[in-house]
Amino acid sequence: MVYTVTFNPALDYVLHMDHFQTGGLNRTQSEEIHCGGKGVNVSTVLKNLGVENVALGFLAGFTGQALESGLQKAGIRSDFIWLQTGMTRVNVKIKSSLETEINNPGPAIPAQALEGLFQKLDQLRPGDIIVLAGSIPDPHPEEIYRRLFTRLEGRGVLAVVDAAGKLLRTVLPFHPFLIKPNLQELGDLFGERLESKNRTEILNRAKQLQAWGAQNVLVSMAGDGSLLLDGDGGSHWLGVPPGTVRNSVGAGDSMVAGFLAGWLRDGSYNTAHRMGAAAGSATAFSNGLASKTEILALLDAF
Repeated sequence: MVYTVTFNPALDYVLHMDHFQTGGLNRTQSEEIHCGGKGVNVSTVLKNLGVENVALGFLAGFTGQALESGLQKAGIRSDFIWLQTGMTRVNVKIKSSLETEINNPGPAIPAQALEGLFQKLDQLRPGDIIVLAGSIPDPHPEEIYRRLFTRLEGRGVLAVVDAAGKLLRTVLPFHPFLIKPNLQELGDLFGERLESKNRTEILNRAKQLQAWGAQNVLVSMAGDGSLLLDGDGGSHWLGVPPGTVRNSVGAGDSMVAGFLAGWLRDGSYNTAHRMGAAAGSATAFSNGLASKTEILALLDAF
């Protein structure tokens, strides 16, 4: 079974307008509300691709109730822990000539609730997959990741981590099955600015992350494609298919979901990378998270 963990889920309130003017009155053309947060996005795309999974994390207040209801309507299983104070955040995404995002911090997670999540993770079995993605509303997120991985260590659970900076460095000694930094995040880990045209440099940095403990390193490079450095030492480069980018929210999460769906299909890194690239591109070309039809339509482009 695949489990996703979203410490800080959100309702994404998406507003469409021709032009957004600061300091003035703006009128929308349309609006949408999506269940969001990086782990929730992964759960949604996995479900779209026919991969059953369970969404874990924390919810609070009436906005948390709305998010849980939305996942139920989509047929996505969840087992969230309910917080007694605060409310699940609402993030505003303004789509006009430029994209503008306003993200809220989310409710604090008390120690008792965190221990409740750890106890749920204690039930995972060998061969289960856990996806950890997104921010943690806590002043010491690295310590939370370290405690979580310590409890998972040696149990045969495959961990997928989509995090950056210190959070990513924290998990590498625990040998995660997959990490997915984007190009900027990869450069930031080494205090560098990497450019997609410098493939040798990108590959060397990915190899360094592998030497530090990661089994598979998937580097997303937006319009310049992606690199997979797999657990067998193979390197795979893929470009992007032609299309119009409509949406940047959730493309990386979709790539993670597609990778897992492909790998679970036949255990092939080639299949996993192609499915991941197709899923990421399909979401970028749509107004929301990609459907199975949209993803499969792009698969032959890789």
